[in-house]
Amino acid sequence: MKLVEKISRKFSKHEKQYDSSYEEPVIRCSICTGEQVAGFLNLDTGKFEEVMLIRTSQDLENFQNEYGITGTIKKIY
Repeated sequence: MKLVEKISRKFSKHEKQYDSSYEEPVIRCSICTGEQVAGFLNLDTGKFEEVMLIRTSQDLENFQNEYGITGTIKKIY
């Protein structure tokens, strides 16, 4: 196995982090188009930070795995 492959595998397993004391993971849903975007809602300011577009259940699962999120994620409209 090449060194580059070893390094990329090591970093791909690494979870990204967010501060749960002031951020909440949410799915923002469009009423008109049905588009869903995963991200984090700042609990102090109410500002939504987009992270990734959710097209399939696999996308949602990937988002949860990347950030170590368990349970259901609240949807906002």
